[in-house]
Amino acid sequence: MDDIPPYPPIDPTTFDLIVIGTGLPESIIAAASSTASKSVLHLDPNPFYGSHFSSLPLADLPSFLSSHSTSPSPPRSPSSDDPNEFSLLEFATRPLYSSTDISTFSPNLLDQHSRKFNLDVAGPRVFFCADKSIELLLRTGTNQYMEFKSVDATFVGDNKGNLWSVPDSRAAIFKDKSLGLVEKNKLMRFFKLVQGHLAGEQDIKICEEDLQSPFVDFLNKMGLPPKIKSFILYAIAMADYDQEDTGVCRDLLKTKDGIDQLALYNASIGRFQNASGAFLYPIYGQGELSQAFCRRAAVKGCLYVLRMPVTALLVDKDTGCYKGVRLASGQDIFSQKLILDPTFKVTLPSGSSPPLPLKEKLPFFSLKDDKGKIARGICITKTSLKPDISNFLVVYPPRSLFPEQVTSIRLLQIASNLAVCLPGMFVLYISALCNDDDQGKKLIHAVMNTLLTVPLDSESNAAVQSETAENGSAVQDETSESSSGGPSDSGEEKPTLLWSALYSQELTLGQVDFICSTPMPDGKLNYNDLIDTTFKIFQEIYPGEEFFPETSLENPEGDGDASPET
Repeated sequence: MDDIPPYPPIDPTTFDLIVIGTGLPESIIAAASSTASKSVLHLDPNPFYGSHFSSLPLADLPSFLSSHSTSPSPPRSPSSDDPNEFSLLEFATRPLYSSTDISTFSPNLLDQHSRKFNLDVAGPRVFFCADKSIELLLRTGTNQYMEFKSVDATFVGDNKGNLWSVPDSRAAIFKDKSLGLVEKNKLMRFFKLVQGHLAGEQDIKICEEDLQSPFVDFLNKMGLPPKIKSFILYAIAMADYDQEDTGVCRDLLKTKDGIDQLALYNASIGRFQNASGAFLYPIYGQGELSQAFCRRAAVKGCLYVLRMPVTALLVDKDTGCYKGVRLASGQDIFSQKLILDPTFKVTLPSGSSPPLPLKEKLPFFSLKDDKGKIARGICITKTSLKPDISNFLVVYPPRSLFPEQVTSIRLLQIASNLAVCLPGMFVLYISALCNDDDQGKKLIHAVMNTLLTVPLDSESNAAVQSETAENGSAVQDETSESSSGGPSDSGEEKPTLLWSALYSQELTLGQVDFICSTPMPDGKLNYNDLIDTTFKIFQEIYPGEEFFPETSLENPEGDGDASPET
């Protein structure tokens, strides 16, 4: 117990809701509950906000990943003054990251300026200008705590290093030199059909049979060539898996969902005057989103305590019902409801049989296991992948880098004008869904080898080169063409890698049972699915309360005031 710091006592000791962890879902729930006049205690064992949704200094990221790669025992707390009143179910942490590989090629430069980096743990991630997260920020007034800049462009990449501009509007289609006249006409007719359907025009409405069919079948029916199909499926509709291979596709996109995604993309372009593209990125990194909702919650009376580990769950011995939590300080705090960060799991009693009321409740305390993995990579360079553009998204469709690639790979380049790195440097976030760590690293290495020069004096470079030899260098993609229409000049040098972090993250789902657990960051590019899950959890714990009622806004702001950049 000597390693337990002298935590100050918390007063009061009883709340409507205790939330453990300051990740995005927990922070939104804390803000919504506080807005609904609930008394909320928000705890986090970390000294920073955001948890798995945070943006961390360069030196802190490796230690954070390492601390969540094993299952250490929680800090032991002093025994209760009344040990017979409650049963204690100890918390343990579950490993959520694996196969972490940190490589440094410019240690002196980076070590001196570590605190000038804000690296997203769950990147790449962006906001669509018209998606649910932006609407939630505007409706709650939380946008006043954040500033954004536009992501300037979207590209589709191939195994030759070309980055092809995505023609996502009529103007872009006309300007695109890589598209032939026939391709432009077919794409224009397709966009016209989609816009007419969304506008409710009866004469060009898409029939219900087509809406329920696979989106890729509908695109084939429209006679779109492979290159255009690839753009629409993976760079606009953001499909994760190879839509033309039902044997490996775990999420076959229906036409209705594909059209909805096109509508979101189209509504996002030009929504804000100073945002040229469909996407926004927050200044100082994605961790600002969790902090913004925490600030919103604090304004509404939520009590925050960081650096506060929680060691055990308090359960009534007579009824088996949840009563509260025990802190590392030994203090017991009570509440009616509990929300858990996905880091934590409840260890069930072993040895002697628990009392019958508790035994009946035990299945509810056993949190669900993970539901897959996502490979993530972070790279730092001194030059942009595109000399004339700083902030942009790149999508590598399935099979575009090597034949065994069955998922999309996404890359987001962010520059120093978003306050995430030193001036003149760039941060690349890469991600891909995967079955295991080896497959994940193969996917990330394929992108790194295609776009970057990795210095020779590193073991990681050997791994990258090994993956390259295995993947082969003569893989052809349906979107590959001569460089005459592509944006890359074969004479340009690849950016040199200065630092990289590769790791696999578990994908866990939110759970709503006797106690609630929030999800880990998912594999999507935006936050829509996470916000939907968060909303469901809030509805479950407070079914009679409105999720951020309109009347909760002290200073309502319309789109005109909610600029993505100030």
